[in-house]
Amino acid sequence: MSWRLQKKPLTIWSSERIKAEEAFDNLDYERKKVKDNIVLIGMPGCGKSTVGIVLAKALGYQFLDSDLLIQNREKRLLCEIIEQEGLDRFNQIEEEVNASIQAERTVIATGGSVVYGPSAMEHLKEIGTVVYMKLSLPAVQERLGDLTRRGVSFRPNQTLSDLYEERIPLYEKYADHIVDEEGMDIRRVVRKITQIFEQQK
Repeated sequence: MSWRLQKKPLTIWSSERIKAEEAFDNLDYERKKVKDNIVLIGMPGCGKSTVGIVLAKALGYQFLDSDLLIQNREKRLLCEIIEQEGLDRFNQIEEEVNASIQAERTVIATGGSVVYGPSAMEHLKEIGTVVYMKLSLPAVQERLGDLTRRGVSFRPNQTLSDLYEERIPLYEKYADHIVDEEGMDIRRVVRKITQIFEQQK
């Protein structure tokens, strides 16, 4: 019996092919980095949840309200958490919850104080496009009702004006886009955010 060796074809990797393979790998990596969520930030009363629901429907996305995630985890209302745990602990809980969000093709409406949590904001910016819904202080004051029932995180002797001035630089710092919604109805705000999101694809 004779044995014959079968020769396997020799694969030659040219520099051009290596470059092409690397380019493909890089392209695939960039696809994985595409941020297909929209994260809404802004003052209480600016309409993050209301706009978020309509925006999600317009895009065919899911909708997520991070305040509801907090309440579900803690089995308490936001105002109860603040009253029972204190403001610092509430902010810590809020940061933990927002930093753990995993979502795809989702509009995420956050609480107004989410910008106090750097790890949460870093995470949200990694998974989504952050849109700051800007509204003037008089408009915010007009829209808000009982602030304690809304779970707005005030410090002792702090006014709404103080809170507004404290948060605006943080909203601007973390925002990928700013939408000035002064005088705009929900439909126009949704259209504006949709245009921004579509342009960056």
